[in-house]
Amino acid sequence: MGARRAARVRHSVHTGRTRGTGGEEVTDAARNAALETLCAVREKGAYANLVLPGLLRAGKITGRDAAFATELAYGTCRAQGFLDAVIESASGRPIAEIDGPVLDALRLGAYQLLRTRVEPHAAVSTTVDIVKGGQSRGASGFANAVLRRIARDDAETWIGRVAPAASDDLVGHLAMQYAHPRWIAEAFWESLQRCGIQSMGQLQALLADDDARPVVHLAARPGEITAEELALTTGGDVGRFSPYAVYLPGGDPGALEPVRDGLAVVQDEGSQLVARAVAMAPVTAGPDGAADSGERWLDLCAGPGGKAALLGALAAIEGATVDAVEPSSHRAELVRTATRGLPVTVHVVDGRAAALEPGYDRVLVDAPCSGIGALRRRPEARWRKQPADVRDLVVLQLELLAAAADLVRPGGVVLYSTCSPHVAETVDVVAEAAAGGRLVPIDTRPLVPESVIAAGGSEGPHVQLWPHLHGTDAMFFQAFRRV
Repeated sequence: MGARRAARVRHSVHTGRTRGTGGEEVTDAARNAALETLCAVREKGAYANLVLPGLLRAGKITGRDAAFATELAYGTCRAQGFLDAVIESASGRPIAEIDGPVLDALRLGAYQLLRTRVEPHAAVSTTVDIVKGGQSRGASGFANAVLRRIARDDAETWIGRVAPAASDDLVGHLAMQYAHPRWIAEAFWESLQRCGIQSMGQLQALLADDDARPVVHLAARPGEITAEELALTTGGDVGRFSPYAVYLPGGDPGALEPVRDGLAVVQDEGSQLVARAVAMAPVTAGPDGAADSGERWLDLCAGPGGKAALLGALAAIEGATVDAVEPSSHRAELVRTATRGLPVTVHVVDGRAAALEPGYDRVLVDAPCSGIGALRRRPEARWRKQPADVRDLVVLQLELLAAAADLVRPGGVVLYSTCSPHVAETVDVVAEAAAGGRLVPIDTRPLVPESVIAAGGSEGPHVQLWPHLHGTDAMFFQAFRRV
């Protein structure tokens, strides 16, 4: 289909009003923005959370309409695998045989029918209008027929139809029910079991929380504003675990004055705990004496700069300095922006061959990973990742840990972290790195508040966070001491 014809499909929503996910009245400009986002994700490999805000601003879409557009765009991306299975069943056609813009519209309509409180006739009619505006009568008739078939049954019935039977394949059933690729559900289950969790109910709770839209977390900048002050200023709530965390009830965090002024940033509470653990880890005296003044810290994988900024703020309080390494010049500029005014020096270089002066007291290796522990905040990501991605990443992770071992001083600490609970990227990498003999794992649990461990999911010596237990991304981190 040509670009002009596809654009007609995307822009053909009428300007009437219907009922949103909670029954509230919304304009179809919200659906239009959501559909534009879905098209960009499918056609260009775009990220929904980067595309949609610009469309909302350009269209001056605010309030309930903005909330509705956000729910539709992110929710449809998140549920794509389940929606596609339903569309295939209802249409009798493989997804690959459905024209792209029509498929975008069908996904949007199916999401409204199965996962929102939008009235069925509104979901069907507005979707058919979308297709009718840029396609032949046959295409709109096809869309109408498919959506009417979908509308005959609720989500639970469709799950029973397209998912494996729970009695035969509970993991596969739960994966479809909560819109996860099967391999990711299997990876979660294996990691839960490694953490001493044997209940399939825990896997169900994890997948359910991972399928829900997450609460926005802010990090108050240490030395500038407290979490309590930030909560009062923003109308948020102080976080459960990190002393810097605030949970926002909703809205655009970028519009908040503390965020605009650099006193706070959007950052998952789990990531805050990682940076805090680096600063808290006990280091022992090296061959040349004391290790507690004028320390040198290193963030070996710093982009886009969230953890580097928190490390920099903590370093400023402790009288330390931070070197931040990032091989991409674009991402390095993001690190510079995030750490402006802090004792942080950015180096545009590969962390595996940074050519920096060894002798760092603390090194953070927040390694590139599959990212399957942060799927809540990246709605389309789960459908782009493949099991084969993990193999190459493990090689990179081990190379970065070897570089960190070269750069940290004897008695210093290396903290390895991933936003993935996959055992190949976590405990298996830790075991292989420790086998080299230079890095010895130490108990990481004392580096987080006791309430984190009390919430469950961390058998030690590492810390593993979980969305359903901690309300954070599924961050993993393990501290090592250089011997």
